[in-house]
Amino acid sequence: MTERNGAEGGATAPAPAEAPDTELDRARTDHTLQQQLEALLIVADEPLSAMALATATDRPVREVRAALTALIADFEGEGSGPQRGFELREVAGGYRFYVRESLDPVVAGFVQQQTPSKLSQAALETLAVIAYRQPISRGAIASIRAVNVDSVVRTLLGRGLITEVGQDPETTATLYGTTEALLGHLGIGDISELPPIAPLLDEPTEGFEHESL
Repeated sequence: MTERNGAEGGATAPAPAEAPDTELDRARTDHTLQQQLEALLIVADEPLSAMALATATDRPVREVRAALTALIADFEGEGSGPQRGFELREVAGGYRFYVRESLDPVVAGFVQQQTPSKLSQAALETLAVIAYRQPISRGAIASIRAVNVDSVVRTLLGRGLITEVGQDPETTATLYGTTEALLGHLGIGDISELPPIAPLLDEPTEGFEHESL
């Protein structure tokens, strides 16, 4: 009788929810959208757009934007918690974590207190590419060296030998250049004082458009 009345009234029993069938599905189900965004942003090397984040989380862009706004407010201490030591900024059409500017002296002091150690061959080669081709993106560096340079770039940034100098207007990729600290280590006053690169390479034209700056 109950089933007949339900049918006559047009009501249907709700379909049982399907259990997540992949590890990705389970991760999306077990974590909030904000947690997923934090995980993606903390490993990102470049600013991530709301569209890219929406695709990665399989959520509508409007929900992602709302979650990002909530994260920014949370990190700024606008809720019940304190202001964080990092902040989420919208730059170059995307979002990325940055150290809070007021804490730059703390980070600089930490770097300077680290026990000095020699740079690896990979770091020296990467530093040379940046010095002669700056401003240059991480992808372009990797293309020249034919290897992944993410960890090496992070090392050079941590040593204060290179810094972010802007974004590529077409790809929005972060561009890197050398710092005054590197000039001091090299004992030169300007990057133009670097020697011509051609005599130092077996194949002078490989990866470099000009013999010198």
